[in-house]
Amino acid sequence: MTALHIVERLRQYGHQAYWVGGCVRDHLLGREPQDYDIATSARPDQVLALYPDAFPVGAHFGVLLVEGVEVATFRSDQAYTDGRRPDAVTFETSPAADAARRDFTINGLFLDPISGDVLDFVGGQADLAGGIIRAIGDPAQRFAEDHLRLLRAVRFAARFGFVLDAATQQAMLHSAPSLHKVAAERVREELTRILTEGGAAAGFALLRDTGLLVHVLPEVAAMEGVEQPPEFHPEGDVWTHTLLMIGALRQPSMALAWGTLLHDVGKPPPVVRAERIRFDGHASVGARMARDILNRLRASAEVLDQVVSLVTHHMDWMHVQQMRPSTLRRFLRLPLFDEHLELHRLDCESSHRRLGNYDFVRQQREVLTAADLRPTPLLTGHDLIAAGLKPGPAFSRILNEIETAQLDGQLHTREEALCLALRPLKFHPTPQPEP
Repeated sequence: MTALHIVERLRQYGHQAYWVGGCVRDHLLGREPQDYDIATSARPDQVLALYPDAFPVGAHFGVLLVEGVEVATFRSDQAYTDGRRPDAVTFETSPAADAARRDFTINGLFLDPISGDVLDFVGGQADLAGGIIRAIGDPAQRFAEDHLRLLRAVRFAARFGFVLDAATQQAMLHSAPSLHKVAAERVREELTRILTEGGAAAGFALLRDTGLLVHVLPEVAAMEGVEQPPEFHPEGDVWTHTLLMIGALRQPSMALAWGTLLHDVGKPPPVVRAERIRFDGHASVGARMARDILNRLRASAEVLDQVVSLVTHHMDWMHVQQMRPSTLRRFLRLPLFDEHLELHRLDCESSHRRLGNYDFVRQQREVLTAADLRPTPLLTGHDLIAAGLKPGPAFSRILNEIETAQLDGQLHTREEALCLALRPLKFHPTPQPEP
């Protein structure tokens, strides 16, 4: 193993070296570490002497990438005036000094991979055993150093099913407004990990309870208390429904996770008519809101478009069994339709639990072929020009009309399509006299 060999080589040349941080935490929890970090008494120039091809990923902080493993010199940090990085660091010779500047006790452990001994200067082993997320030292100072640690505390608690230490949680409540200073990309990444790494429902409940949610996703915080019609939503308000859905996610894509979180974000205060609660047009309102939220969080265009599509179409499922063939087939050929299918299943399972439309669509997908969903066009724009029509905005309308009739089984030949395209009254209305 590369990380073990690096430790052995650093030790061979007289340096202290240990695995540190998340890999030690995961190892002690019986989980497979996703990656390995090494902390060492060796200075960066000494590491480079042993590994000339090492890449500096944080030279100012003594961090080098050695064969894909981060190797960092023991250090203590000076002031963090930008709320993200220390202004300066002091290289240290002791792992205890290095542990003191880290975020949470469960991430401040060192492991000798050769002997198996654990170095614990911060009480991390006891907190792992007790299931506690506790900031190292003064929690207010830890969060002032890097405001993103507020979201990281929630992520670790959610992922491992841990609870927050009382002093740490109190500091989070006071520090919550500082999240506005964190770069949108960093916020998005942490929220995505809370949604996708497991424990999403607990994570978002904790975001609310620590006062963080209203600062990062006020639109989601506003879901709480929005009542829904009990005949469709016996589980409760929009917030409760959404927590149930994200809690049922299993290794979702980023788009599906965000689509699930935001599918009902457009539900305004409901309109009550004749004792019935309604949310007219909330899918289109929600799609606009989802686009604004993900633009604010600097999501990729690919993810943004899919989330908007999921939110836009999540109410179409109500009508799938009454749709014309053309409408249903266009619905079924939406990009990444499996995510639409899963969102609808989660929606039903987290509310009325009626899966008739879900089963109907699954059956249709088994029956319909790719050619059924997207048949070879009977006509193209070139055919319309050859038939004497002048190119213009009407072309797309004509071709769409022809495809609709084809999908509905009303057209089968090119000749039939031409007859439809050349109907004068439909596509060439008589010009109205000018007033």
